[in-house]
Amino acid sequence: MSSPDLIRSTLQTDHGLISISDSLVDSDKPALLLIHGNSSCSRIFSPIISNPSITKHRRIITFDLPGHGASSDAPDPATTYSMRGYADLAVEILAHLCIDRVVVLGWSLGGHIGIEMIPLMAPTLMKMEGLMIVGTPPALGLAQTSAGFKNKDAHMSLAAQEHFSKQDVYDFSHATAGGPFQQWMQETVARTDGKSRFLMWKAFAGGVGVDQRKVVETEDDILVAVVNGGAEPFVELDYLDEIKWKRLWQGKCLRLEALGHAPFWEKPEAFSPVLESFLKDCDKV
Repeated sequence: MSSPDLIRSTLQTDHGLISISDSLVDSDKPALLLIHGNSSCSRIFSPIISNPSITKHRRIITFDLPGHGASSDAPDPATTYSMRGYADLAVEILAHLCIDRVVVLGWSLGGHIGIEMIPLMAPTLMKMEGLMIVGTPPALGLAQTSAGFKNKDAHMSLAAQEHFSKQDVYDFSHATAGGPFQQWMQETVARTDGKSRFLMWKAFAGGVGVDQRKVVETEDDILVAVVNGGAEPFVELDYLDEIKWKRLWQGKCLRLEALGHAPFWEKPEAFSPVLESFLKDCDKV
């Protein structure tokens, strides 16, 4: 992470050597954990991390998933490269950092991980006060993933593909992040362990993990915000509207006009006020 306000460290885990960034702000507010998406890295959150309205009085934590960014590849890919494996790691990181209250913002794959964290955190002393998902359709198994994603999109198939050509790297990096495009995005896709894509999608479509839709339809203790670009290229937004969310922030799924898969990156001035408002409501819990 390029921001000077974050302290980089590494943590040796069963899932590999993990690169963690932590603002170390001393605050009584819930920490904000940012979880990135498939074949990306924590640098994608730089617009949030550089926003003093969010970071000045709140501890910010993010990390690179195993097989991504500055973290190592997973020593046991079959165990780690699933939403359950990533969620297990995220909970371990929070425990290691002695976080007792947290709001999670999960982008794309990161949103699925955030939902998977909910039952894992239930028996701990840690409390998730809120969860914001962006570019994430809660699902499990082939039927729900087929309904939640625009599988007809050519780039969607790349999300599960192990080996990338140079053209695949170019296409996927441009499609997922949207503008403004920066060269590091392409380099990050090229760096990603291809097994992480293939095994994660195989587990997801195969029904490994929690029934994410059931979780958000029954969990009444966590405020959930659903925020997407109105021009989201991968997720069927109508599928999200059909979910009977148990505790949905503002009572509806929000769409930010004309934005794509990563609205916080594409247009921070439109996304940041939404996140700030959500965080304030989570602080009241």
